[in-house]
Amino acid sequence: MIDLINKTTNRVSCLHNINIFESSPILSPTPKKQAPGFGVAHFTNEMLQSRNDALEGKRCLIVGSGKVARALAEKLLQYGAIPLSFSDSGGFVYEADGIDLAKLETINKIKDERGARIGRYIIASATAQFNEPSNDIFDIPCDLCFPCGAMKQVDDEEVIKLADNGCMGVIEGGPSAVSCSARKLIKKRGLMFGPSTVTMTGTAIAESLGKKGGDDALKAECSRIYQEAVATAQEFNQRGDLVSGGNIAGFLRVANVMLSHGAV
Repeated sequence: MIDLINKTTNRVSCLHNINIFESSPILSPTPKKQAPGFGVAHFTNEMLQSRNDALEGKRCLIVGSGKVARALAEKLLQYGAIPLSFSDSGGFVYEADGIDLAKLETINKIKDERGARIGRYIIASATAQFNEPSNDIFDIPCDLCFPCGAMKQVDDEEVIKLADNGCMGVIEGGPSAVSCSARKLIKKRGLMFGPSTVTMTGTAIAESLGKKGGDDALKAECSRIYQEAVATAQEFNQRGDLVSGGNIAGFLRVANVMLSHGAV
């Protein structure tokens, strides 16, 4: 088993779509709809706190405009952060001074009630920019980037733009939103990285907590999982690597269950 773990540490950085802390529903079959986005924000807060920093005042580039992206923006606002953008296949909207709760409610209505493209938002806002100041959302300076859309949405070119503009971290709000190559470049450029295998466990947590689970419980469980991933990464000489730490921790959980059932 140890040999298998050692092999895992060499390959783990390119694994995709493995929810390492997945658990079965206990009390409630339907998780709260905000849990995935709220979880991403909570994990980001843990990452920053471990660096003696905080979300408050951070300018956050959100790529995507689905339910996860909008729930993330809501929780970022509660942390005192500043969401800057949303996007979809039609383009992106950018608020230089940030998207407050009232503007977020307008965007929710556009996306949920009308099913319209995000570009419709500029009709309701005198300050919003559409596909500006350039045609690439990743040209917008930010402190943190949250890709919440398609797989491999962030590749090497996007990482270079983000890093050159002073971005300090990329946190996945969508499954494998950052390509394997981009992950390596993120590490090389010294940005912090939150992999979806860790940051997007909000749904599984909410299902496990069931009716007992409010946001405080979700936050506490996100903190526990983050600390477990950090400790496991350090134990297996992968210090600071949440991809390795998270996946190895998940592997060990599964292995321990198998051993308890007599597997060798």
